[in-house]
Formats: sequence, C-alpha cells, structure tokens
Amino acid sequence: MEKLELQKIANEVRKGIVTAVHSAKAGHPGGSLSAADLFTYLYFQEMNIDPRDPKKPDRDRFVLSKGHTAPGLYSTLANRGYFPVEDLKTLRHLGSYLQGHPDMKHIPGVDMSSGSLGQGISAAVGMALSAKMSNDSYRVYTLLGDGELEEGQVWEAAMFAGHRKLDNLVVIVDNNGLQIDGRIEDVCSPYPIDKKFEAFNFHVINVADGNDMDQLKAAFDEARTVKGMPTAIIMKTLKGKGVSFMEGQVGWHGKAPNDEEYAIAMQDLEKVGEALCQK
Repeated sequence: MEKLELQKIANEVRKGIVTAVHSAKAGHPGGSLSAADLFTYLYFQEMNIDPRDPKKPDRDRFVLSKGHTAPGLYSTLANRGYFPVEDLKTLRHLGSYLQGHPDMKHIPGVDMSSGSLGQGISAAVGMALSAKMSNDSYRVYTLLGDGELEEGQVWEAAMFAGHRKLDNLVVIVDNNGLQIDGRIEDVCSPYPIDKKFEAFNFHVINVADGNDMDQLKAAFDEARTVKGMPTAIIMKTLKGKGVSFMEGQVGWHGKAPNDEEYAIAMQDLEKVGEALCQK
C-alpha cells in the first residue's frame, strides 16, 4: 500500500479514536493518537491477517500491552473491516462489546485481553514461543508504552525472549515521553531504553519519528531480516498527535474531550485529511 494511502487511513483512525472517547466520556486519547500510525502500518501493511477470518491459524498475532489505548486499536480494527466503524460510538457503554480494555472473547481481531500494564508482553512472548515449538510461521507483535517499562514484568519477559532467541517476536515501544503522572524521565526514567533491550539480547531499531510511515516501513523491513534474536523497535512519537490542543499535553493521557473540544479536534483532523487529498 502506498504511503499516502496509509497516511489517509491513519487520519481516519484518529477520527475514530476521538469520536469513540468523546462518545464514552472517558478513555485514553493521548497514547492512542501517538500510536495511530503504528496501528495503521501493522494492520494495513505489515501483518498477515484477514478480517473475514479473524482466527485463521497462521495469522500474525498482536498484543496491545498498553491496553488502555484500546480506542486506537478498536478504530484500526474497525477501519480494517473487523466490525462496523459506527460501533466505535458505543465504546465503554453498558452492553457494548467495546470495553475500556481489549477483550479477546468478544471483540473480533483481538488476540489477547490486556490492560494490566506489563502483562501483555509476557503473553506475546508465550505466543512466540508456542510458534517456535509448533514450527508455525506466524510472527508476534506487541506494543508497550514507555511508562509501562517501569513494570518489572516487562524485563522478566524480555530476559526470557532474548534467552530463547525468539526472532519471531517484535516488541514496539511507543516512546511519547509522557505517562499519567508526567514526563517519564521525571516519574521513573527508563532511559536509555535501547541499551536496556540490547542487554537482554534484543536487536534494537531506533525510530526517530514513529509517526512517519517511511521510517516505520524501514524499521519493520529490517526486523524481518533479523535471525536468532527478538527485535525491539523504539519509536519516538508525539502524544496526542493530530489534535492541536492534545499534542504533547500530559493532561490528555486519560481524559475525554467535551463537545466543544470534540468539534475542534475533528476540525483539525478534517484539515489534515484535506491536505492529504491534495497531495
């Protein structure tokens, strides 16, 4: 798929995120928006998946370890055809299958329920090990928040993955620099992130701009060439990307826009969409 087409889809994913969180009057827009380009690249370019057969045995697996950014995953799945985009408006509503965190039992396309930070990567490592033991060809991808790296379980999983040489595993870190309590370097700095993963026997790829499709393509293309060790992609992103008043603002980690803010956010994204259509 062409870069421009991916950019247009990512913009639609962002609209879905803002719409879902606004409708729910709760949720996590900041980290969903920073990862929107990554979600789009994975589901529309990188992964072997089929929305018509969500459980096909040889599909690539994805685990959203930072499960609170479910609006980003849901909007991507909806735009990819797993369920109607219209259903995004039911996020967190009583009786809706779109819960506040991913639920593998009720949501098509979700491979692992997640939400408790640190646990998703462990599940992904287990999936990658299973593929190796069964001689299956599928690859496993998992997305972590940079604040999530403060969880000890992340490093237990990383140590195991490195030790078992799980080269079918790609760990992605959304390094937007902000967590619920402020800047990650002030709360409990995980830096240098790349050196830590290298110490656990990972092949590390640093992405200067994780909101740039060309750079994401280069990173995932490189990851496919790696043999004998898992890969960690550390991508610098902008929290709240695409919405003027949310960009780089820690307060939008877990807060829904009101009606007025929603209108401004959608206006911002409409302008981005129009600019992309003129390219």
